[in-house]
Amino acid sequence: MQNGLISVPGFAGGRRVYHFFGTRHQPRRLMPWAMAARRGKDYPVVSVTQVHGTDCLVIDRPVQPGATFPGTWDALVTNQAAVLLTVRTADCVPVLLHDPSRQVVAAIHAGWRGAVAGIVPNTLATVAAEFGTAPESVRLVIGPSAGDCCYEVDAAVLGPLKSRYPYSNLVIRETGRDRALLNLRGLIRRQAEAAGVPRENIWAVNVCTICHPGLFYSYRREGVVIDTMISGIMLPADTRRSVPASRHRATAALPPH
Repeated sequence: MQNGLISVPGFAGGRRVYHFFGTRHQPRRLMPWAMAARRGKDYPVVSVTQVHGTDCLVIDRPVQPGATFPGTWDALVTNQAAVLLTVRTADCVPVLLHDPSRQVVAAIHAGWRGAVAGIVPNTLATVAAEFGTAPESVRLVIGPSAGDCCYEVDAAVLGPLKSRYPYSNLVIRETGRDRALLNLRGLIRRQAEAAGVPRENIWAVNVCTICHPGLFYSYRREGVVIDTMISGIMLPADTRRSVPASRHRATAALPPH
């Protein structure tokens, strides 16, 4: 961890990509280290309204600093250099994705609703459809979130989880009638593998946000949203696009599975 931010060595796969998972100690200005990507110039930061859904915002053209994106989105995808994609979490899972062959990045906000509904597989399907990304090229990192040590859920979560995923018993530990501890990061890992992402291309920051009040905000621990952590990913300014612009759309939304 440096300057209140967590990064994962090896995630970039030999290609430069800026990424971070935030903590409650992260700088308020996003992000001094990323200024190098624009050689001292300002850069656009994409932050959207999140609703625990499965829709993806695809950005395939240059973005000006201060640009806004109406609508509600829980995944952001781009092939544009020097555009910082960000998601906000306080127990939900931030997931960052990089395709070094197509030079595409994505930032995903995955709470239990979005994860069970398929936000991660939907995002993988989006980058495949929009940019030609093959799942075996994807490198994916799962950030700090509520862990299965603390994250107890009830029938409202367990019902749809068990009905959708045959491996649900591998990501829950029963604690009582219609209650269990949920391994949300484990669920996302298995979803990514089922979508074709190689196991060796998936990393996780296995730290529980509920367990570490000095490091993370936690809605479950605190009972209210005091603040959120910001996580993000960005292609450097000198990144070249490898997909013809004619194949892209400005935005795309995939319905829940």
